[in-house]
Amino acid sequence: QLQLVESGGGLVQSGGSLRLSCAASGGILDDYDIGWLRRTPGKEREAVSCISNSQGSATYSHSVKDRFYISRDNAKNTVYLQMNNLKPGDPGVYYCAAYDKDARPCPGFRHGLSPPWTDASGQGTQVTVST
Repeated sequence: QLQLVESGGGLVQSGGSLRLSCAASGGILDDYDIGWLRRTPGKEREAVSCISNSQGSATYSHSVKDRFYISRDNAKNTVYLQMNNLKPGDPGVYYCAAYDKDARPCPGFRHGLSPPWTDASGQGTQVTVST
């Protein structure tokens, strides 16, 4: 059974950078489309970025486009989210989720939306931005 574990969160000043990792075990990450999402108290779940399993095409929500970059290292069975120029609106618990590639979840991420079902998701890692 696929399991995902996130790491790399922390406290950073506004304008700073962090790189999050999503490491998989019990399965091959490249079999799935992988998304990064964030949870913030009082807000709906927001889909931030997605990378497809086949060509590795990346999709970003409008709020993070040109600041965040998603990538995958299949040899390490890991997906990364490079977050640059972090802003006060970016804090939250960031978690990764794996989707069946036939579900085609990535296009929805452009609008901050994601399917309510996943094949696996992690517990998340906290990102805090100080001003």
